Amino acid sequence: MPNIKSAKKRVLTSKRKCEENILVESRMKNSIKKLEKTVKDGNVEESKELLNTTCKNIDKAQNINIIHKNKAARLKSRLTKSVNNLK
Repeated sequence: MPNIKSAKKRVLTSKRKCEENILVESRMKNSIKKLEKTVKDGNVEESKELLNTTCKNIDKAQNINIIHKNKAARLKSRLTKSVNNLK
């Protein structure tokens, strides 16, 4: 355990940030899985709605450096391509 006051604060803030990062990452992964399931089922309208929310979740994860920007672009590109192929 840290003895210095600032180090104690740093432990608390890093723990809080870790929990927030886990929350954002799991939200992103769950929305991707949900979108892939609707694409597999063939629901065009629902897939288009979920694509917007999924892209927002991916962008949020990328903005706070949970995933790399190239990975975010790759995910969004693949998901968009799969939704567009439903037509």
